[in-house]
Amino acid sequence: MDTVTLERRIAGARPETVFTFLTDRDKWLSWMGTDGTFSFEPGGEYRTRITGQNVASGRFLKIAPPSSLTFTWGWEGPATPIPSGSTTVQITLDPTPGGGTVLHLIHTGLPTSEACEAHAELWQHYIDRLTQDAEGTTPTPDPWTQHPPT
Repeated sequence: MDTVTLERRIAGARPETVFTFLTDRDKWLSWMGTDGTFSFEPGGEYRTRITGQNVASGRFLKIAPPSSLTFTWGWEGPATPIPSGSTTVQITLDPTPGGGTVLHLIHTGLPTSEACEAHAELWQHYIDRLTQDAEGTTPTPDPWTQHPPT
């Protein structure tokens, strides 16, 4: 098992709206991370502090507004089992009747079942926050920025 998949229905937010939360620095940081630098273009790099000392980084591979975004993912630091840019995340956005979106996330290349479990929890948490934001409900301050999961 090297893959995490997640599907989420986002009510009242068309793919064009949801896509902005994936390709705008301030909107990205409203649902995941405390600071970061992003170059939202194919081949562009990103680096974002997710929680405390946990920094994720990688490179954008594909940006196809408003339907898909693909980027590499990993963690900075000498002892990480998932080095920066060593896995791939693909997000697709499909319109639904009534002006909503179905978000599909597939994270591949994770090295262990433990890494899959940890990243399933991570993506569930952050896609919940993205959904709130895209639906117009500002997420509460992220409790993981103060107390990351163990």
